[in-house]
Amino acid sequence: MSLRATAAFSGVCLFVLIACESGAPRGSTGTPTAITSGSPKSGTEGPVRSYGAALGAAPTQELAAVLREPASFAGKPLKLEGHVRRACSKMGCWMELSTAPDANAPACRVIFQGHRFFVPKDSAGARARVEGALELRRVEPDQVAHMEAEGGEFTQKGADGSAQEVRFIATGVELWRS
Repeated sequence: MSLRATAAFSGVCLFVLIACESGAPRGSTGTPTAITSGSPKSGTEGPVRSYGAALGAAPTQELAAVLREPASFAGKPLKLEGHVRRACSKMGCWMELSTAPDANAPACRVIFQGHRFFVPKDSAGARARVEGALELRRVEPDQVAHMEAEGGEFTQKGADGSAQEVRFIATGVELWRS
């Protein structure tokens, strides 16, 4: 990795760490911004709460297929649906989207583009539809420790404390309870 890329990556990690620990980003109220629809959308049983941008026309992919071959989907616009296994316990600045409610089901971390919005801290157990792009990334040891302190888990940790993860950068999220 070049010095410039390392510096840029470190800056982003620092911003995420500070934003997560110090409260809401500029322009945010510090609480999740939700638009609640009065009637269920197709494929849902309860009211849908929306966070971030409205979901658009990105192609829908099966979460299980994306997690089996993440490199082939990296950087492409996607819409995914799954179970919220856990969410950040401090601010709701990330959640884990899994293929099934089972704790051992394949999953990816979902973060919210530019920390522009959050989801409720009690989102675990909800169903979610997300739109954005997938990335494969190395998470630095200090960020791993930070996210673990918020309830996160990493299955691919290195001896140095860093981790590899499949991460989805969401521009919009829809949540509902079945």
